[in-house]
Amino acid sequence: MDDRQGPRRRRQGELEALVLSVLGEAEGPVSAGWVQERLGDDLAYTTVITILTRLLAKGVVTRERAGRSFAWTPASDQAGLAAHRMRRVLDAESDREAVLASFVTGLGPDDERLLRELLGRSGGE
Repeated sequence: MDDRQGPRRRRQGELEALVLSVLGEAEGPVSAGWVQERLGDDLAYTTVITILTRLLAKGVVTRERAGRSFAWTPASDQAGLAAHRMRRVLDAESDREAVLASFVTGLGPDDERLLRELLGRSGGE
């Protein structure tokens, strides 16, 4: 057995969630280096920049010029990121009604009740 395995490889969504979580702990805009420090030594600075850039393209974070670099701020929380992923999956399908129907029929009673309440609230606005 080979014990020389490197750090386990994380999925893209998992890294995005970690970065977003770290940004959420910040008291204001922070550098990519600040994010990297809080994530630990096993993540390269260039990887952090790549993840932040992907999150920027998704509209989940914002950035502002800070000298020669950027300062990053979450535009959304973990729930916002998950909702964005759900919309992306839905947008990629041709039969939206079938996808939504399948999703709703797979919900448990508590989640179905919560969804009905949320839809009722948004319909009244």
